[in-house]
Amino acid sequence: MNSDRGNLGGRAFFVSGIDTGVGKTVATGLMARYLLSSGVDAITVKMVQTGCEGFSEDLEAHRRMCGTGRLPEDESGLTAPEVLRFPSSPSLAARLENRKIDLNRIASSVEECRRRREVVLVEGAGGLLVPLSDDTLAADFAASQGWPLVLVTCGRLGSVNHTLLSLEAAKSRGMGVAGVVYDWCDCADPDIDADTEREIRRRLVAMGFRPALVRVPRIVEGAALPDVDFSEIFA
Repeated sequence: MNSDRGNLGGRAFFVSGIDTGVGKTVATGLMARYLLSSGVDAITVKMVQTGCEGFSEDLEAHRRMCGTGRLPEDESGLTAPEVLRFPSSPSLAARLENRKIDLNRIASSVEECRRRREVVLVEGAGGLLVPLSDDTLAADFAASQGWPLVLVTCGRLGSVNHTLLSLEAAKSRGMGVAGVVYDWCDCADPDIDADTEREIRRRLVAMGFRPALVRVPRIVEGAALPDVDFSEIFA
């Protein structure tokens, strides 16, 4: 991949999933790892971290996967602008702390990271339509910022429905879709898995999106991370 800032300079992508626990953090870390190994100056941002105190545990995972350690943007708070203690939707976690999610702070943090880096991967919390406040969903906010979506899914039973609903939600908001990351799922039936991938590729085209889908192989704890080629998404 060409690392010329004229090609990818200052671009931000919104990484969301069809549900919580689908593998957004691993997918985001692998994408950042791929970009860095390709000579692209990339960084990850956790838009809202819930169920955590102090530094974002998801960013810690990204840094381990990329082998970078904490970055200057981490130390200054740019990469984790909102950290909340209760493991729930951002809106509920904020309400339990008697405050509101500061959307302006999130936007300005990502913009500053865009100014410093070639690519910013903004990992969301939960699914695409998770509420950030009483009147703002994650997809609404990402769409207002102009961040193209990278949707994380898998081949388990029911995921094709959730994937297509998420793509419909993105399309209705005018969001660009850079591609889909298809995570490994231990519980997936092989026939369902194969049909889900085929259906998603077909529907991406039917909706007017690029049919970019990258599969992530099984990751074994303690084993070396796989080198996944995400060029289809970051073309």
